[in-house]
Amino acid sequence: MASARFAWGIDIGNRALKAVRLVRDGDSLRVDDFEIIEHDNVLSNSGDNRDSLIQSALANFIQRHQLKGAPVAVAVSGQQSFARFIKLPPVEDKRIPEIVRFEAIQQIPFPLDDVEWSYQLFRTPDSPDVEVGIFAMRKELLAAHIKYFTDFDMNVQVVQLSPLAVYNALSFDNRVRGTTMLVDIGAENTDLIIADENSIWMRSIPIGGNNFTDTLVKAFKLNFQKAEDLKRNASSSKYARQIFQAMRPVFADLVAEIQRSVGFYSSVHRDSRIKRIIGIGGTFRLPGLQKYLQQNLSLEVDKLDSITAAPAADSKLAQSFNENENVLSLATAYGLAIQAMDQAKVTSSLLPAKIRREKMWKEKTKWFGLAAAVFVVGTALSAGAWWLQSLQFHSPSAQRRQGDVSRIKEEASRLDTAWSEIQNAGGPERQRILNIRSLEAYRNLWGQVMTDLYSALPTPQPEVLATLPDEIKKVPRKQRRQVVIDGITTVYMNNLGPVLSGDLLSFANLLGLNIQAPAGIEMAGPASPHGSMPGAFPGGEFGMPGGAPMGGEGAAVVDPNAPRGFIVHARVFTPYDVNDPYARGTGLVTETFLKNLLAIGPTPANPKAAYSIPKARIVQARYIREDQTLV
Repeated sequence: MASARFAWGIDIGNRALKAVRLVRDGDSLRVDDFEIIEHDNVLSNSGDNRDSLIQSALANFIQRHQLKGAPVAVAVSGQQSFARFIKLPPVEDKRIPEIVRFEAIQQIPFPLDDVEWSYQLFRTPDSPDVEVGIFAMRKELLAAHIKYFTDFDMNVQVVQLSPLAVYNALSFDNRVRGTTMLVDIGAENTDLIIADENSIWMRSIPIGGNNFTDTLVKAFKLNFQKAEDLKRNASSSKYARQIFQAMRPVFADLVAEIQRSVGFYSSVHRDSRIKRIIGIGGTFRLPGLQKYLQQNLSLEVDKLDSITAAPAADSKLAQSFNENENVLSLATAYGLAIQAMDQAKVTSSLLPAKIRREKMWKEKTKWFGLAAAVFVVGTALSAGAWWLQSLQFHSPSAQRRQGDVSRIKEEASRLDTAWSEIQNAGGPERQRILNIRSLEAYRNLWGQVMTDLYSALPTPQPEVLATLPDEIKKVPRKQRRQVVIDGITTVYMNNLGPVLSGDLLSFANLLGLNIQAPAGIEMAGPASPHGSMPGAFPGGEFGMPGGAPMGGEGAAVVDPNAPRGFIVHARVFTPYDVNDPYARGTGLVTETFLKNLLAIGPTPANPKAAYSIPKARIVQARYIREDQTLV
């Protein structure tokens, strides 16, 4: 699309079809044509006639304008689509697509096979933070919408959400300076886009121009069409004051929803402050709306009155483009055309992959004939070259060289055989070296286990950490958030399945672990995602070899797919004894030590963790004694 000379952006709204054509003028763009075709009836109130109204508008558009295969970008409603913005964990760029797909599965409320989805990355210069926007739409809704255009042989190359098209339009026109809110009031809903130079956030609220019209229907006992005409001509009506008063409740609802959105955005982006609002959409022609928003939101509110980055091709076109504030309704189509010309800031597209592939092959078809001609010419040249080389090969001088070639080949064969013998020598010795090197596998695992165990302990108060008796006494013994590991016992099991599905306490007794101590914690789980850990102690105290693995004698059959690992029994002490919210220290151990242990394992940011702890519990807790002579 970078080489496109012109393109159309088409937005089928609830009241009208809006289209803008851009042409390339050197390194810049210009508005070359536009169109606004109103429907005979509002689409939301047309029932079964909705499809025929859209087809009629597109037929009129095709009659008035010649597209001739021009790239076309179309919009889909923000209410019919899904958008979510997420901050990614710090990962390498090559892993971002994998992480984004993982987030898409979590965030999109439908199976990925049922939707078309895309994403856009937002980065801030000199910052490692990466935010991603994930956009999706159900396949059947998207296919039905695209069919309106393909039925008229339009070359649809971009499908974009309406709010993102508005952002592309105002960003390209240099209107987004600082944190800016774009308020696009449509017929059925209002799109709120809060944007700065490097990120966006958006929300769609169910208040639009039809809500104002419905209010006038009830207030003045009119039908919908007459109420719509009254709303459109309110500025010149002698009843302008009464019309404004009737619509005031809708104004108040709109302000309340905008304030809610601003409040939520500010709570998430604490360092960002909205500086102004830009109004878009035909509803902004209503008298008093701009002033009402400015007074109640305490923010500068401007209406989009013109475009500057892609001016009209001539003064007459510029006058009609801005006449009757048409530019308010054309912002979405303008942003779509910018993306079709490959000049947009947000480049994501919901165009189905099937259509993209078909277009790619269609564009390459014209090159197939040229490739076939090149193949024929190349084959002929190769055949001629072979014939000439054959004559040279059978010449007397070439025959003399054949003897030299044969001698060189024999010598090369002899050397190759000698080299093979050298390579095959010392096979058993090399295997022995490999076996010795394999002993180093998992040599650091138990050190990591010990580090994780001690890292999972709760952090005592600063006075307790000071280790000075006078400082420690400042914290009453029963209030000291301190847990001490007194001993650790491990037992290896070649099948942890029964342990993970049963009660750890019963297995602790079965294994003969000493749980008669004041407190004991047991953990069970696969020690490694790759099976057993060579070089690790299979049981007993750390540093001491253990007995035979559970499950039978050494000749017992082992299921290679069974989860393998260790039961780890930790004996801990704690002086903490506060009745509420904890009971004799067990609550402290559960809420800190056990909770931290269960968090150990593979994560999206660290998928290759050596082990995990899927199960942990207290198997016994006993109260020892209170010695007043101790610190």
